[in-house]
Amino acid sequence: MQMKKTRPADDMYLMKKAFPLSGRTHIMGILNVTPDSFSDGGVFFEPCKAVARAVEMVDQGADIIDIGGESSRPGSLRISGKEELERLMPVVKELRKSLKVPLSVDTYKSEVAERVLAEGVDYINDITALNGDERMAEVVSSFGAGVILMHMKGTPGTMQQDPSYDDVISEITAYLEDSIVKAEEAGIDPGKIFIDPGIGFGKKLGHNIQILRRLKEFEKLGKPLLVGTSRKSFIGEITGKNTGDRLFGTAASISAAIMNGADMVRVHDIEEMSDVVKITDSIIRKWN
Repeated sequence: MQMKKTRPADDMYLMKKAFPLSGRTHIMGILNVTPDSFSDGGVFFEPCKAVARAVEMVDQGADIIDIGGESSRPGSLRISGKEELERLMPVVKELRKSLKVPLSVDTYKSEVAERVLAEGVDYINDITALNGDERMAEVVSSFGAGVILMHMKGTPGTMQQDPSYDDVISEITAYLEDSIVKAEEAGIDPGKIFIDPGIGFGKKLGHNIQILRRLKEFEKLGKPLLVGTSRKSFIGEITGKNTGDRLFGTAASISAAIMNGADMVRVHDIEEMSDVVKITDSIIRKWN
């Protein structure tokens, strides 16, 4: 029998059990400690600024903070696990001491996952859905942690080079189904697995619209659904707005995602999107 690895003060973490999804949509706050992320690269690169931003997001309504140390924007270059950890560890250590909400780290490297999970991180948000590093599933399982499985066609460096699908929804579904099986066979708690269709990751405008329109079709996978549309390029394609001017476009896409079945939304602008979530939830959950 595989022994679970211990983490400091395990009993303080909400993620000891499966994420406490209830009758509302939950909010994941994006915290990029990178110099080159597509929207906020460099803004929170300094650990003190990153920590302050995370605290602010929780105060504004974030249920979980997702920390990224490597950009996955289209065309971005890969960095070493060592460099990624140098960016992540000061922030993770401080936030685990100061925040009671769950923490997630956006990484596809098992060496990075192992270090941050040992510091008390609760979820690994893997853009490769356990397909980028053969040790990842085992590492996540060994800590009793959870995982977010995202669909991506190609790699960040190549994913937007004319991606094509015969049926975008059925192909994403099959990919995620395989990753769910891999996760559960590795011993990851089935109640701690989220799925993410990966809007903007190897998809053209039409693919992204189809995903949002047909989100309910992912319910057959039996896992909570995370959707991330915040400030993404497809919003700019529709509105003609630059990255920093996509607040209203993001709000519309978040509302549509919730109406079509999203359980959690991953966003930059917590205060504004919290209002969007509350209003949309009131319409579809409380009086239907």
